[in-house]
Amino acid sequence: MATREEIVQSVPQKGFFGHPKGLLSLFFTEFWERFSYYGMRAILLYYMYYELNQGGLGLEQSTANSIMAVYGSLVYMSGIIGGWIADRLLGTTKTVFYGGIAIMLGHLSLALPGGINTLFISMAFIIIGTGLLKPNISSIVGEMYSDNDVRRDSGFSIFYMGINMGAFIAPLIVGTIGLDYNFHLGFGIAAVGMLLGLVVFMVTKKKYLGLAGSYVPNPLPKEDRNKMLLRVAIGLAVIAIIGYFLIEKGIMTIDVFTMMVSILGIVIPTIYFIVMYRSSKTNADEKSRVLAYIPLFISAMVFWAIAEQGSIILAQYADQRTDLTIGSWEISPAWFQSLNPLFVIAIAPVFAWLWVRLGERQPSTPKKFAFGLFFASMSFLVMIIPAYFNGTETLVSPYWLVLSFFLVVIGELLLSPVGLSATTKLAPQAFAAQTMSLWFLTNASAQAINAQVVKFYKPENEIVYFGVIGVIALIIGLMLFFFAPKIEKLMRGVR
Repeated sequence: MATREEIVQSVPQKGFFGHPKGLLSLFFTEFWERFSYYGMRAILLYYMYYELNQGGLGLEQSTANSIMAVYGSLVYMSGIIGGWIADRLLGTTKTVFYGGIAIMLGHLSLALPGGINTLFISMAFIIIGTGLLKPNISSIVGEMYSDNDVRRDSGFSIFYMGINMGAFIAPLIVGTIGLDYNFHLGFGIAAVGMLLGLVVFMVTKKKYLGLAGSYVPNPLPKEDRNKMLLRVAIGLAVIAIIGYFLIEKGIMTIDVFTMMVSILGIVIPTIYFIVMYRSSKTNADEKSRVLAYIPLFISAMVFWAIAEQGSIILAQYADQRTDLTIGSWEISPAWFQSLNPLFVIAIAPVFAWLWVRLGERQPSTPKKFAFGLFFASMSFLVMIIPAYFNGTETLVSPYWLVLSFFLVVIGELLLSPVGLSATTKLAPQAFAAQTMSLWFLTNASAQAINAQVVKFYKPENEIVYFGVIGVIALIIGLMLFFFAPKIEKLMRGVR
């Protein structure tokens, strides 16, 4: 296996805004993957709860909200599988490729006319595919930089901007076609986006990525592979049989399933932290860094619990509580999903420049997380204002949603790219890709909790809904800021 130094040297280190050339390849691969995912997500909620005569499935709105949250949770939770496969079997580049294939098949399934069963089949493909691709492509970004490279946070910010460029364009194109013409045609365009991402990755990876992602860091011995595959096949068969029986008997309802996912969202990361901390492959410094990672994980989970409601509660708010006319121009509710990536595109370069400019004087990772939580809390607290002054039975100005998305994006840029970078630095060597999967579990756990929380939203109680969640995030942010010096000591030299 190549050393970390050999991997870094194999990647052309200059050529993309002063960053390794491989960042160009990963930037555009992730651009098209996010185009496909966020395009699909911009219309999926409406597809579920719009009536049959509108081209939808006619589900109850509370059910559709919970399914969206569970779907998002499972998408990120599946990163555990992707991280393990990359660490033990295939390496990250191969895992990314197979993930892209599965995602494309999922979007193609949605593009075909069908009912609720087709929806769940497509979800299964996208959940598995994103789990294979999402954490591993971010790990490859980290491998292109040496541990002490000051460009690291800036590089992740640029990579993050590529993600958001795809996410910005997707709702405008897929959202418009899906809502104005046909949902299935919109899903088909999302599938084309993933195909383009695969083409970019395969054409550029050999020239620009060098050895990054080409090795298996903790390979499973050959004699154990067949045993593992047999166990997995048996396990999946048993789960399928039990699931079919429970569904047929009416025991496994959507509500029961969402509760199971919510519980897993807490249990799985807890087990992960215990396994990494107690592993003989984790040395003393790495154990300390694992402990430092726990409060960062919890803080990120709270942040994403707010941010991810932008595609659920705020999407419903845009459709039903917002005045969608600006002068004589009527806007689509799906277009609000472009606000988050639009603001990221506009502001991310400022943050990338700022961290480089400040150098050693920039705030520590825990303090950046604390500031991120503060802005997330404000994004919900401002949504109290229109309901307080105008009630909940009148349509509100779309600019309140614009302000909410703007505030949460400030928090996102303080927390998300920094969290990606911190994960690659705090990860125990034997759990490199799996720790990146653990980072994406912050989102999975948040949405697993959201699957229960979003059920409580109704226009008549939105002051309490937005207020309680906003205050909780504010309190946790203040606690993180207060304990930041202790967390920094546990990070053992990682800033």
